[in-house]
Amino acid sequence: MFENLPSAPFAEALEADTNGVLLDVRTPAEYAEGHLPNSKLMDIMNASFQSDILDLDPDKNYYVYCRSGGRSSQACMILSSAGIGKKLVNLQGGIMAWQGDVVR
Repeated sequence: MFENLPSAPFAEALEADTNGVLLDVRTPAEYAEGHLPNSKLMDIMNASFQSDILDLDPDKNYYVYCRSGGRSSQACMILSSAGIGKKLVNLQGGIMAWQGDVVR
C-alpha cells in the first residue's frame, strides 16, 4: 500500500529520504507547465506506463504526484501491485496543493 501526505510532510519526508525518488505521473504537457524540482516524468496515461515502471529500482522509495492526487494514487496502487518501491508516498492534493518550489 501507500501513504497519503499533505504538502509540508511530503516535502519533509522526501528531503530526509536518501533513498527517495520523486515521480510526476502527469502528461508531458502538464510537466512542461511546471513540475517539482528533481522529479522524473512517467506519464500514467501513456500506454507504456505499466512496462516503464519495471525499469524502476524496486528497492527505492517513491514519492508520487500529479495535478490533484487522483492519478498519483492510482500510480501508487500500480507500483505497489508490481512490487516496486519499499515505500510509496502520494502527494495529497497533487501539485495544486504543493507549497514548495516549482520549476517552470
